[in-house]
Amino acid sequence: MSEHTHHHHGDHGNHDRSGLAEQLTLDAAVLGGYLDQATEWAAGLAPENPGVIVDAGSGSGVGTLALARRFPAARIVALDVSTEMLRHTRHAAQEQGLAGRLDTVEADLNEAWPEIGAADLIWAASSLHELADPERSMREMHAGLNPGGLLVVLEMDSLPSFLPDPASAVRPAESGLEVRLHAALATMGWNSYPDWRAGLEKAGFDMIEQRSFRTVARATPELTARYARAFLRRIHTALGDVASAGDLAALGRLLADDGDESLTTRTDLAARGSRTAWAALKR
Repeated sequence: MSEHTHHHHGDHGNHDRSGLAEQLTLDAAVLGGYLDQATEWAAGLAPENPGVIVDAGSGSGVGTLALARRFPAARIVALDVSTEMLRHTRHAAQEQGLAGRLDTVEADLNEAWPEIGAADLIWAASSLHELADPERSMREMHAGLNPGGLLVVLEMDSLPSFLPDPASAVRPAESGLEVRLHAALATMGWNSYPDWRAGLEKAGFDMIEQRSFRTVARATPELTARYARAFLRRIHTALGDVASAGDLAALGRLLADDGDESLTTRTDLAARGSRTAWAALKR
């Protein structure tokens, strides 16, 4: 796998991290139902009673704490390049009574896998495709697991959507808007990743299973609107030179503080998203 562009809404390097932490937290609050499904799935494939679990590219720590809840006897190690993200993770762990089982390690996985000891489970959610050399990182993860250890890689199938289904859209300017915006972002490399199966096998893993986890939000309209604003505000900045003038204008009306199209006044939003996960075993 050659070096590739890896910008997406969870990119830790190119955006304001305080805003990113808020967005990742909102993503979990609105679309985080997949975490319960995915960690339960991982628990059925991982070694019995794993002692050490590593969250590689832990971001705001939502997945880290989901792992801590799913595996109550495990030591959880959160790895991230961002000091602020790790601080956010520690604060959330303290609030949830999980700080006693958490270690945070600041590490740039583009440099080398940190010396943290062997793990029984490594969790890499929306992080592997951000690395300059994922093949090298997968080899390092393989080396960093105990025999019988499990690596779980998760990626977004597509960027989150919020507007009503195009078939039922009552605002013509919004019909197909998110599809076009996501396509424009794809030309910039956002959320770009391969099928990881071949790379995992090349790194020495045995593939076990691949699954998709689809989520439709059950959050309040207010929380859904907050998440939509956080996400669309970030892509609005990125799309300035790529999206059409009409789509940028429509996006601007969504982000306005008031008006019929403003997200702040909408009750017809429905957040939707899905993830694909690969599970691979070190023999």
